[in-house]
Amino acid sequence: PDTDRKKRILRHNRQAWDAQVGAQNRWTVPVDQDTIQLARNGNWSVLLTPLKPVPENWFPSIGNLDILCLASAGGQQAPVFAAAGANVTVIDNSPAQLQQDRYVAERENLEIKTVCGDMADLSIFGDASFDLVFHPVSNVFVPDVNPVWKEAFRVLRPGGILLAGFNNPVVYIFDIDQYESGTLVAKYALPYADDTSLTSEEKLRYLSEQVPLEFGHLLEDQIGGQLIAGFHLTGFYEDYDHKEPLSQFMPGFIATRAVKPG
Repeated sequence: PDTDRKKRILRHNRQAWDAQVGAQNRWTVPVDQDTIQLARNGNWSVLLTPLKPVPENWFPSIGNLDILCLASAGGQQAPVFAAAGANVTVIDNSPAQLQQDRYVAERENLEIKTVCGDMADLSIFGDASFDLVFHPVSNVFVPDVNPVWKEAFRVLRPGGILLAGFNNPVVYIFDIDQYESGTLVAKYALPYADDTSLTSEEKLRYLSEQVPLEFGHLLEDQIGGQLIAGFHLTGFYEDYDHKEPLSQFMPGFIATRAVKPG
């Protein structure tokens, strides 16, 4: 049953991201004290995608803004928002990632609310609870992205903003082993899912090495899904990750700014 599959994926990715914290994956390393001090002084920036900072004009004045950092724990964005004066809540599937936010909050005397949960199920939050949802590249770790957009729309107040980053799904068409060695050979069809697209041997390696399972969602779901949920798209840019072989040919990441009408 689909529900059982979702539970297995959620459980595996929780354990895998906890392990990534121990391995100091670059998306798990907390910001330093200088970054927090700069944010307190009004000089800050954050990332939705690997390299390009989110444009300043994508944000309203964030002082006292209620921000939900959606599946974006790791001690990176949430502490910056809190230091800049926002009221910040983080929901994430990984307890170890959430601990990174609590670590920075304690170190810098910041207030950050942390919640362990599924990005596709925000039922712990009431309707119209937030002014801004910040969702960097992370819906790659859920098999269906559409519930993420619907829930983000529900918890935003009218006029609220969703800032999201995600992969261009083309990255998932390539043979994994050859891709990691820098060679691009088309192998997989889209939409892509680690738990169904990989061979049994490939999947076993992912599971044994505690690598998070990933999913390549069609742009029809990533962008069209936001529109179906009710959002109006008001901003768009693409970005690179020079660690990725695809970056020598095209940007592999997309960021969108969307507004809940009202």
